[in-house]
Amino acid sequence: MFRGDQLVDADALVTRLDAVRRFLGAVDGQVPDSRLVAAHTLVERAGTRLSLSRDHTVVALAGATGSGKSSLFNALARLELSPVGVRRPTTGVAHACVWGPLDGANRLLDWVGVLPRHRFVRESALDGDDESALHGLVLLDLPDFDSVQRSHRLEVDRLLGLVDLVVWVVDPQKYADRVIHTSYLREFHRHRDVTLVVLNQADRLPPAELPRVVDDLRRLLDADGLAGVPLLTTYAVNPAGIIGLRQALERTVAERQAALRRLAGDVDSVVTAMGELVGAEPPVDAPDRATVGALDRALAGAAGVPTVADAVERAYRHRAAAATGWPVVRGWRKLRPDPLRRLHLPGPPADADRPAESLVAATSVPDPTAAQRSALGLAVRQVADRCGDGLPAPWPEAVTAAARSRLGDLPDALDRAVAGTDLGMDRRPLWWRLVGGLQWLVTLAAVAGLGWLVLGYALRALGLPALDTPMVGEVPLPTLLLLGGLLAGLLVAALTRPVVRWAARRARRRAEDRLAAAVATVGAALVVAPVRVVLDRYGQARAALRDAGR
Repeated sequence: MFRGDQLVDADALVTRLDAVRRFLGAVDGQVPDSRLVAAHTLVERAGTRLSLSRDHTVVALAGATGSGKSSLFNALARLELSPVGVRRPTTGVAHACVWGPLDGANRLLDWVGVLPRHRFVRESALDGDDESALHGLVLLDLPDFDSVQRSHRLEVDRLLGLVDLVVWVVDPQKYADRVIHTSYLREFHRHRDVTLVVLNQADRLPPAELPRVVDDLRRLLDADGLAGVPLLTTYAVNPAGIIGLRQALERTVAERQAALRRLAGDVDSVVTAMGELVGAEPPVDAPDRATVGALDRALAGAAGVPTVADAVERAYRHRAAAATGWPVVRGWRKLRPDPLRRLHLPGPPADADRPAESLVAATSVPDPTAAQRSALGLAVRQVADRCGDGLPAPWPEAVTAAARSRLGDLPDALDRAVAGTDLGMDRRPLWWRLVGGLQWLVTLAAVAGLGWLVLGYALRALGLPALDTPMVGEVPLPTLLLLGGLLAGLLVAALTRPVVRWAARRARRRAEDRLAAAVATVGAALVVAPVRVVLDRYGQARAALRDAGR
């Protein structure tokens, strides 16, 4: 406004406002709306103000009852437009005076909220070029901010948020009033470039007292954070008493910078106020491996991974015994239920008697115990605590809510993950077939020897000629086949048993690894991913606010 080296680039201001919009988009749903009122108000007001006339500058005269702002308003307009008096309240509604054609300022005044009957035009053929320096000025006389009527104070607060420049009018009697300094002037410390203070009615002071009062007022303004704000003295009873103020307004109108500077100050205020929401650096490696590992272990317990892994080991032994055991007792073993089938998990291979079950059907894995549910809740909480550590409020609460947002989906998701995991039990190992074939071979040999012996006894019992029985050393061949087949079968079974146990443990470890990977995928999708979405939005909000502050 009054310092020519502080020009505001309109394009840069629009870029900053876009950054504020990005900030609001990033924090939407994460931060309570009550803490974003200032930012939403800025975006709405700035967008509207920039879309309206930039050739007009809206200047408000604000002051307390008896400060003479209405007289000053009339003196600047050189017309009796606003009622003047000392009774409270005097000015109840805002009056506007427009220098230049009224049509160009009507939309702006509609937005500001000045009624048409309180709009005046400072344009006369008799003026010649006397008023041309103020063309584009929209001067408002605001209600008294210390009015006894609350509606007047609310109207002042509303208008102060919309105007481009504020001229604070104080008088020698109440220039140090606490209300104007604590409730208003201090709130405008970020709008120094669009603030002007005038000590009106200066003619009432003795010439020797005027410098002392001006110095004291300057001290108060500096304490309010308004160092460098122009301070002028005026008196409306003489045209010479407003020359300094009029010249300041002429410079403001000529620069066409007041609206941009006001909005830039509003952006600065919002950036400062919102900075506490994204002040801390986001965690880089959250959640860390240890925290994710604890979550995965808790999910594995809740999903019944140990139970399924144990069933895999027992199912391997069961199926291996059925494939490599003595063929005579295989049928008896088939009567025993398959451990995996009891859990509604993939059963025996497809060439078995029973049809294969769907990989996505609901399993019969036992529900998690109270201890397992408690461990899972604690692990989820640790993820939230680790990711939200050090973040300003309310982000830790948002992180916790995100971590717990899909806990209701976990049971079904874990069940589907377990049911859909390839446990490595869908094929018969080749060595099963080889050992099974060998068992059939020795069993057939024993059956052949037994049949040969039975046939020989039958022939002798019937008195028929005996069979010619070959000898192997001192032992008849049928006896050798029978005993050899039985002993060979037992020996093969004995030698196979430790191999089956080793292979079953190996199958268990493989299944545990695959189940753990499937369960970890569920944890990453339903617990970690929502948390990282919140952290990403925190980072986006932080970057957007940093751009808005440039």
